[in-house]
Amino acid sequence: MKIKIILILFVVTTLFSFKAENPIKILFFGDSITQAGVGKSGYITKMAEMISAKGLTGKYELIGAGIGGNKIYDLYLRHEEDVLAKKPNIVVIYIGINDVWHKTSSRTGTDYDKFEKFYHSLIQRIQKSGSQVVICTPTLIGEKFDATNENDGDLNYFANLIRKIAVDEKCKLIDLRKSFIDYETKFNTENKSLGILTSDRVHLNEAGNIFLAEVMWDVLKDIK
Repeated sequence: MKIKIILILFVVTTLFSFKAENPIKILFFGDSITQAGVGKSGYITKMAEMISAKGLTGKYELIGAGIGGNKIYDLYLRHEEDVLAKKPNIVVIYIGINDVWHKTSSRTGTDYDKFEKFYHSLIQRIQKSGSQVVICTPTLIGEKFDATNENDGDLNYFANLIRKIAVDEKCKLIDLRKSFIDYETKFNTENKSLGILTSDRVHLNEAGNIFLAEVMWDVLKDIK
């Protein structure tokens, strides 16, 4: 009887050790929103807190790989060092804001066809390395929910491109654009341009980071 108990304890201990030593690595690949995501109130930090509250800390390792100002071709140029070298199980690509925003802010945005080509190539290279890829539609450049923000047309076009890319490349999709607009429609009763989920129309405040973490985790939690 004692031998059986010892064996059971050994097996249980081994299983827990395996989880702690071999977590599912989720790497978040993006721009300044992801760069800030590892900060005190960032969305990656908030997600880690959610995971911890569920008693799953040892099961996951969250890695931030964001650089401010990045567009899709910046991710493509640095993916070998910042993604492949880290050997993640899952890569979450969250890009597109600067590809749109910089068209009006500095005239250096990304053309539709180039955005699509770089995105396809980036996904294919990451998939070839053995990582699962999850892609996100862009969120907001202005929080007005009635389609009157300056960049809404382009954001919607890029979001539709990403939805199509997800189908073509057989990727999981996190439709942040839809989730954020639905939230604004419900809670931004005064149709403000900022202050609900963002601090400056683009970068997330604490409420925005919490909401982003929740929306992402709702998809990521089911990926094995």
